[in-house]
Amino acid sequence: MTELDEALVALRAGQVIALPTDTVYGLAVDPRVEGATAELFRLKGRPDTLALPVLVGDVADAWLLGVPDRRAVALAARHWPGALTIVVLRQPGVGLDLGGDPLTIGLRCPAHPLARRLLTAAGPLAVTSANEHGGQPCRSAEEVRRAFGILLPVLDGGPSSGEPSTVVSLTGDGAGVDVVRQGSISIGEINEVLASLE
Repeated sequence: MTELDEALVALRAGQVIALPTDTVYGLAVDPRVEGATAELFRLKGRPDTLALPVLVGDVADAWLLGVPDRRAVALAARHWPGALTIVVLRQPGVGLDLGGDPLTIGLRCPAHPLARRLLTAAGPLAVTSANEHGGQPCRSAEEVRRAFGILLPVLDGGPSSGEPSTVVSLTGDGAGVDVVRQGSISIGEINEVLASLE
């Protein structure tokens, strides 16, 4: 059984796994499995008032979960796959337990081939950086094993860049965006996309 197969088995059982992304290593669960996100919050020590973002294998999967407006479509077209998390309103009926606001969802399509293969096979996953809450994120499979122990299934995709994704919210009033976190994509790059829509 390959590492990818082992990860899929663990995810279907509601277990936490670690995976590489184009930013940092992440801890992931299948949010459709009852109790899985609660285990992720517990392992990381993250308060469930902070919503978990969802990684998707392609853009089509994202818009099954979140409501795209012109800004979201344009930003995804420019920066996905890549290091941009876009917070939008949820599609009606998407009742995933992600913590935080149940009416919104943060979505990202990562630019890492192994992560994309996993997401294509498993479907969208709730993912947060691989570290204890407030700590420095892990940038390699070995760092994940040191932080969380050898029993945690880890997909080894080599070292990551270490710079987190930029997070923007499109859920407020107006035509702009709220920058939740500045990461590897600059605000100038975000504004350039938005300006093209005017």
